[in-house]
Amino acid sequence: MTKLLFIKASPRGSASRSVAVAEAYLSALRTSRPDIEIDVIDLWQEDLPEFDGNSSNAKLTVIKGGILDDSQQTAWDQISRIAERFAAADQYLFAVPMWNGGIPYRLKLYIDIIHQPGILFGFDPTSGYFGLLKGKTATLAYTSGVYAPDVGPSFGSDFHSTYLKWWLGQVGITAIEELRFQPTLRNADAETAFALALANARQMADQVVVSQIPISTSSH
Repeated sequence: MTKLLFIKASPRGSASRSVAVAEAYLSALRTSRPDIEIDVIDLWQEDLPEFDGNSSNAKLTVIKGGILDDSQQTAWDQISRIAERFAAADQYLFAVPMWNGGIPYRLKLYIDIIHQPGILFGFDPTSGYFGLLKGKTATLAYTSGVYAPDVGPSFGSDFHSTYLKWWLGQVGITAIEELRFQPTLRNADAETAFALALANARQMADQVVVSQIPISTSSH
């Protein structure tokens, strides 16, 4: 059975446009693929530990092949459980609003927690990092209030989709689809644009069901 992990990075609940776009995709996918297993993580409701000194020291010790002390082992057990839940999925769906050009801090904390050696990535002193999540796909629903891909720098810069694409690539996920509703505020007819974003999300889900092959990178 295919397992999809849906990660909500917005704290706005039912008012979130990024979540709404992602849920439109998921609803269409679930209609055509009733056998798919859905796991949902709302990062604002999830009990995430701080990635503190013990966590950081544990990660570095594992990378260097050392032996964890008791406090490091406790931290490692906690963060590795969270990372393994992420790694267990076959497909990923992210709802990500733009915050100050980047991603919400709860998503960054989550990434810091799960980005662990031997689970999401490996490291070779000669060749560098390599991803361990091969053969997986990701769909990302992006929203922003003012920024849009076709505007000048005075309207903002995109460090949220570029960062996530880089990070997903580092862990081995290169089959990425993007859904965009941008901008949400600086828009003469926001509701029509939002309806189009929802329709695009449903259409993308239908294309995934028809193709049944790894998704090629594109933007919408």
